[in-house]
Amino acid sequence: MARSLLHTFSDSKHFEDRRGKPYAHPITERINPHSRPVVSYYFPKGVGEHHYGERHPMKPHRLSLTNALVIGYGLDKQIHNFYNPRPATREELEVYHDSEYIDFLSRVTPGNQNEMKHLIDSFNCVEDCPVFADMYDFTRMYAGASLAAARKLCAGTTDIAINWSGGLHHAKRGEASGFCYINDIVLAILELLRYHPRVLYIDIDIHHGDGVELAFWNSNRVMTVSFHKYTGDFFPGTGRLDDNGGGLGKHFALNVPLLDGIDDDSYLAIFKTIIGDTVTAFRPSAIVLQCGADSLGCDRLGAFNLSIAAHGECVNFVRKFNVPMLVVGGGGYTVHNVSRCWTYETSVLVGAEVPDALPQTMYDAWFADDYTLHPALAGRVDNQNTPAALQRITRNIRQKLRYLQGAPSVQMQEIPPDLAGWLASEELNTEEKSEERGAVPAGEFRVPPPKAVNEFFDSETDVDKDEEAITIAKQRGAAPVRRARGRGRGRGRGRATATASAAVTPIEGENGDDGDEAGGSTAAATSRVRGRGRTRARGRGRGRGRGKANAATEDKLEGSVEPSLEPEAPTRLASNDLDVDS
Repeated sequence: MARSLLHTFSDSKHFEDRRGKPYAHPITERINPHSRPVVSYYFPKGVGEHHYGERHPMKPHRLSLTNALVIGYGLDKQIHNFYNPRPATREELEVYHDSEYIDFLSRVTPGNQNEMKHLIDSFNCVEDCPVFADMYDFTRMYAGASLAAARKLCAGTTDIAINWSGGLHHAKRGEASGFCYINDIVLAILELLRYHPRVLYIDIDIHHGDGVELAFWNSNRVMTVSFHKYTGDFFPGTGRLDDNGGGLGKHFALNVPLLDGIDDDSYLAIFKTIIGDTVTAFRPSAIVLQCGADSLGCDRLGAFNLSIAAHGECVNFVRKFNVPMLVVGGGGYTVHNVSRCWTYETSVLVGAEVPDALPQTMYDAWFADDYTLHPALAGRVDNQNTPAALQRITRNIRQKLRYLQGAPSVQMQEIPPDLAGWLASEELNTEEKSEERGAVPAGEFRVPPPKAVNEFFDSETDVDKDEEAITIAKQRGAAPVRRARGRGRGRGRGRATATASAAVTPIEGENGDDGDEAGGSTAAATSRVRGRGRTRARGRGRGRGRGKANAATEDKLEGSVEPSLEPEAPTRLASNDLDVDS
């Protein structure tokens, strides 16, 4: 009886006695349906019970700790949808991965791995990627969660989807790599591309997101931006500043290589600058954010000095763009810090404030000594990133973003080069054509001086040729006069003023024929035409009409009539040959 009295609740092996340390009370108020962006949370049941091996740094158990803290804080009541998604099917995995590789994953087990030794080496399931029990089920779980989250985003029924079990960004199409067997990120992005024209992938894991970058190396619909440590020999050894995609995907793969010890201020400065410029230039319709927690300080495999607050501020910065967003996990090998980080970022995504004291859960022993959400993690490694080096990286990234000729769209179609060039030249306006020739700057045109219609003009393009008027005059059987209605076209509209005597005197044309030149001259011929247009000469005074203003001889330019010509009797014209206004 006495022994049972001494056995208290805090002595249970599932709980830790904090010895006076405070603990957080869970949030009890449930979220209103339309008060915040819709958040969906995906946690495959049993995903945290798998085990890579005793000495392996990857611990899926971190997912169980994260889920316990999320529920302990009461964040599940602030989340609109809480899902236990189904595992991915083989057909869904083969959307990206090779069928031979999927067949190998489905058949290999710790019991038959010796018989499949040649395939294990071929598919790189050695050392970093060991064969463990229920490995295929584990990969289907986290891949199924990312696919379900992507489908939810495509349906438009959620704004933010969270899957901390996903984010395994190293897996390739036909082999495992870096603790990753199935690349759930690539599968999720391919699902998003069914609906969204442009997807931005952001990776803040300390390791380069090589698997995702390789999958979309030649695509201009997916832009990958990775912030990682790069020294040449740090895994995976890729992600140089000069690596920026190929083919159509040229300049759509951005890499930000960093050195050891980067602190909160430096990391946030370069992150916000580059991501802000990238979103402005690329204009994504969906964002996938990989939140690898191995970039935190004190990580087992990391070398940065980031705090949980700074890591979460990166998530908060991306959230503020209000773009449909898929958030996945990734690396992180100090289990208690990983679960702290992802719990805090869950609170950031749902817009709820949580206290620094951790809630009481069955995993209290993992957080012993401080029991806080934000332990001191910075300052363990010297910062080797100088301000000058970070500015150089920023300038280089901005230079690459300048190559983006607007955001690509799936509605655009490629036109054959010859037809495209022909259409381009046809669609140019006058200013653009002049600017292309380089003769004058666009918009600056020289206006030619006005030319009077009675000026001498001798050219192939002369619109006042005499032959046409002569032919018309002969057909009418009368000497043509200036007042006769002609059929020629002028170059605009204007007013004609004429002073003439009653006698109309035709003059000899240049061809030597008397009276055959269209448009005779009066005795005191004073003709003044203003403007550009079709004119009709009237019988007397000032008038407007349709006729040809004829000034084809040098005698008229001199304003005189040759004295050798004898005047003839005036010719009476038929009434239908004159167009005299009443």
